Amino acid sequence: MADSKAGTAASRRPRPLSPHLQIYRPMLTMMMSIVHRITGGALYFGTLLLAWWLISAASGPNAYATFEAFVGSFIGRVILFGYTWALLHHMLGGIRHLIWDTLHGFQPAEREWLTVATLVGSIALTLVVWVIGYIALGGPR
Repeated sequence: MADSKAGTAASRRPRPLSPHLQIYRPMLTMMMSIVHRITGGALYFGTLLLAWWLISAASGPNAYATFEAFVGSFIGRVILFGYTWALLHHMLGGIRHLIWDTLHGFQPAEREWLTVATLVGSIALTLVVWVIGYIALGGPR
């Protein structure tokens, strides 16, 4: 009988909580880890856009014109710009993780530098890709 009372009392004690975002102070590396996961998910949806492009190109001029109309619209360009940034940001985040896999870049200053380089680099590369694209296509249509 004493054992059952002891077991009941022990089960009433509050269990320790796992640390979560309300306990930890947000750090840049933590935020970039979250963004890396979000961009990975966004790439799935961007792949659907890529598949639509290929299927419409194979389906004939009318299907391709529909695709071009969507991509040429304001919302289509915003989606393409976001897809470009997500792709480049995810790639640079992967390179950052590759550097960490070689056991480099773990000092606090190095971690912060790699994180800022990932963010700034992805924005800069996105702008470079779009500027080169506009120049190659002869400007906006």
